[in-house]
Amino acid sequence: MRHHIPSTRALLVFDAVARHHGVSKAAEELCLTHSAVSQQLRLLEGQLGLQLVQRGARGSTLTEVGRRYHAQIAGDLLRLQNHTLEAMAQRPDGARLLVGCVPVFAERWLLPRLPAFVAQHTGCSLHLQVYPTQIYMAEIPFDVAVQYDDAPWPGVQPTPLMREVCVAVCAPQSRHRRAMEHGDFRAVPLLQLSSRLGAWDAWFARAGTTRGPAHSLGGHRFDLFSMLVEAVRADLGVGLVPRYFVERELQSGELVLAHPHHDSGVRGYSLFVAPGRLEDPAAAAFAQWLGATVAAESAAAAGLPSDAG
Repeated sequence: MRHHIPSTRALLVFDAVARHHGVSKAAEELCLTHSAVSQQLRLLEGQLGLQLVQRGARGSTLTEVGRRYHAQIAGDLLRLQNHTLEAMAQRPDGARLLVGCVPVFAERWLLPRLPAFVAQHTGCSLHLQVYPTQIYMAEIPFDVAVQYDDAPWPGVQPTPLMREVCVAVCAPQSRHRRAMEHGDFRAVPLLQLSSRLGAWDAWFARAGTTRGPAHSLGGHRFDLFSMLVEAVRADLGVGLVPRYFVERELQSGELVLAHPHHDSGVRGYSLFVAPGRLEDPAAAAFAQWLGATVAAESAAAAGLPSDAG
């Protein structure tokens, strides 16, 4: 089957010719002679049985099939380069752990606490990647992951970590601040997260607030919590966000609670460990550290003693 895969050398030459729109600059970039580049192009075209490059007096241009082929292989070459660089970056004397995580959780909860894990496991190299919530992944590449409780991962039993507590926040100078503190949101612009439309209705119901706007789904929408928080900071309206995500802003006074209700709704975060990594020391160490950290912080918040080490 591999007989239909051209040589990497030929593909790199073709990619350079396509990017530079000519053989001469491609040869200069690759430190090859003009004839060597032309030879690789002829070999590639011969293997494919197609003309990829149109030679002319004013230089070389891609044919229509050449443009389509280059668009397809350019990403493959980049991925091959990244895979190679990643392999070269591995420490021969250490462990590597690929961690997938919900972006909002990774940015404001996990990353500030990671130095403690790294200090305990100096030989472990972490690779933190986004684990998307709205995109189906046919193959899940992570060793361990933190995702919402209901995330699909066939063959994996999630371990619950913590509930997501959401709060309504506004700018300190908001003209609606006093009304919101008393549960009156009728005149307040509600900022929406695109993936959580309808979250305000659920929050109002659990907060016991009946004075909401007539159209709770209206207002500005944002794809990311970070965008939404910046909109709150600019006083475009009130935002509904996980408490941990705005802890720094609340402590500094950049943002304030618009209403005292802390909503522990239906969402929670769980730890997922890939089936093939259950016995792996690095994965086990990360799972133990994560569970102990969550338990210690939960105990501290409840005013209880903690035995987490």
